[in-house]
Amino acid sequence: MVAATWTAFVALSAIGAWCARRAVAEARGLDKLVALANAFFAMPLAVFGAEHLAGDEGIASLVPAYMPWRRFWLYFVGVALVAAALSIATRTLVRWSGLLFGVMMFLFVAMLHLPGALSSPHERIGWVIVCRESSFGAGGWLLAGSATPGWNARVRRVLVTTGRVIIPAAAIFYGVQHLLHPLHVPGVPLERVLPEWMPARALVGCLTGAVLLVCGAGMLVPRTTRATATYLGAWILLLVVVVYGPLLVESMRDPSTAARVQGINYFTDTLLFAGAILALAGASGASRPGRSAAAPGYAAGAPPPAA
Repeated sequence: MVAATWTAFVALSAIGAWCARRAVAEARGLDKLVALANAFFAMPLAVFGAEHLAGDEGIASLVPAYMPWRRFWLYFVGVALVAAALSIATRTLVRWSGLLFGVMMFLFVAMLHLPGALSSPHERIGWVIVCRESSFGAGGWLLAGSATPGWNARVRRVLVTTGRVIIPAAAIFYGVQHLLHPLHVPGVPLERVLPEWMPARALVGCLTGAVLLVCGAGMLVPRTTRATATYLGAWILLLVVVVYGPLLVESMRDPSTAARVQGINYFTDTLLFAGAILALAGASGASRPGRSAAAPGYAAGAPPPAA
């Protein structure tokens, strides 16, 4: 399973970077990260798809007992995730892949995560996961809404507005969680506590909480949505490199497959959250830090009309 996830990650990294090369070359400053939103979003989907196709029993156990053919759904979702990753990375039919991926994630929230959170309403992790999965779905809808060629104006408005509400709400909630639990992993504040060998653990948590709160509030204001989403996406990507990178390396030294897969999942979960935030920046017009590199008629980071 570990080999499959690494293969998927490397392959989609190469594909995503190649397909985004023109947009990255034309962008300036932090807009280069916005231009890579599709790649950042696609890479984790490929990893999660590989885990499904490898027959992960932990994932299979999440399929509701009332659903028939539980093993079928494990592989079906795996194929769907890999297909969505390829579509988004290559910017081909993104209006469909982003839309359907978002629908799938919102179904997961309704069928699995929200009932779990409601069954233990005082347990914070359940709500963290609800916000995480919802933000992933919203990111897919933002990519679908900003794709060219895309949906008509009414559908586009619904997709983008959904993302503009859900992702800032998740960021604000996560900001509060970080201030209350500063020693837990940053970005998506799950149950894992940062190891003692990592310097300035509490400072990283509190600073991340402050950034999430400020940028989450800024993303709710149309005039500052793009700028604050770009800054927040850049911060989360920085955490992926300087925090989750070392944690991933540490997990690879563990002989346990479960520990290695967990390290990969923490890394890619946070990368996908960054991709969703940058998708919001790309769908939010030309108001942003620095000079715009987007050609008239489509958002920076979105594929050109020929795509």
